[in-house]
Amino acid sequence: MYTMKQACEKTGMHYETLKFYCNEGLIPNVKRDKTNRRVFDAHDIAWIKSLTCLKKCGMSLKEMKEYLALCLQGQSSIPKRKVILEQKRKDLLLSMQELQDSIDYIDWKQTFYDDVMSGKTKYNSNLIPAEN
Repeated sequence: MYTMKQACEKTGMHYETLKFYCNEGLIPNVKRDKTNRRVFDAHDIAWIKSLTCLKKCGMSLKEMKEYLALCLQGQSSIPKRKVILEQKRKDLLLSMQELQDSIDYIDWKQTFYDDVMSGKTKYNSNLIPAEN
């Protein structure tokens, strides 16, 4: 069994976040020790790591609760869970493309600036009117 602090160390989750998730019911069947402090087993740790991933995938608190409810239904809800995860995957791929487009722009602009500074390219700006 792991204390809150140990669970945070194992999962990389902040203490306040873990406490919040517990209070929100995102970690089902939280156990308590004899002093009424939360304790976690290996299954809880694995689920907490899953929650971290779901959050990084862009799931809202509401979506994580819905996903948890489906998980608690067992195997019969796997098709619904797959649909949710596939949509998150599509969203992540779109975000990756948007990030790549931004990186490509920065790379292009850096090359342009290098070429201007070396004299290879004449400077022009869309913000400053060209002189006649």
